[in-house]
Amino acid sequence: MRVVEALLFASAQPLPADELARCVPAGIDVDGVLARLTALYEPRGVNLRQVAGGYAFRTAPDLGYLLAAEAEAPRKLSRAALEVLAIIAYHQPVTRAEIEEIRGVATAKGTLDILIEAGWVRLRGRRRSPGRPVTFGTTPGFLDHFGLGRIDDLPGLEELKGSGFIEGRLTRDLSVPVPDDDPDLRADEDPLGDLFTPLDENG
Repeated sequence: MRVVEALLFASAQPLPADELARCVPAGIDVDGVLARLTALYEPRGVNLRQVAGGYAFRTAPDLGYLLAAEAEAPRKLSRAALEVLAIIAYHQPVTRAEIEEIRGVATAKGTLDILIEAGWVRLRGRRRSPGRPVTFGTTPGFLDHFGLGRIDDLPGLEELKGSGFIEGRLTRDLSVPVPDDDPDLRADEDPLGDLFTPLDENG
């Protein structure tokens, strides 16, 4: 238990249970150890939480306000950036053209750059279609920042309606897809390759 605790404290990223299992003697029930640590830290100032497919210590929710002044102010995202991030999270892998089709408006050049710089969006691959456009998906950093254990922890249609994010009369065909951030390329995706290869290799 002390070894797992020390590893979690020392890690800057959430650690998956299988990675922790490789660092303790064989036969140790790592899931049981994590459950005991979670219970042990539940009433404390930091809690052990499952985020981004792993485990990490986080400030207890009721004490977050105390550290707000010390934390670096996060960059505020524009409404357009939030919309693009939501589309990528729910529809990944998705191309820029597909994002614009869903939003119904063009996406400013810097919007995707901001999300990539924030570490929430990544370039996945290239769609097997004319022009071979780049596909986008979310990162473990996205899950960590928004406190999600897995991508399918994102709210579904009924949860969005219940929380007031979707109001008014809905069309019958409106649906919220089940998000999937499987890192493996899909059948219609190719590896990125070199994004900076010139079109004219002789030039």
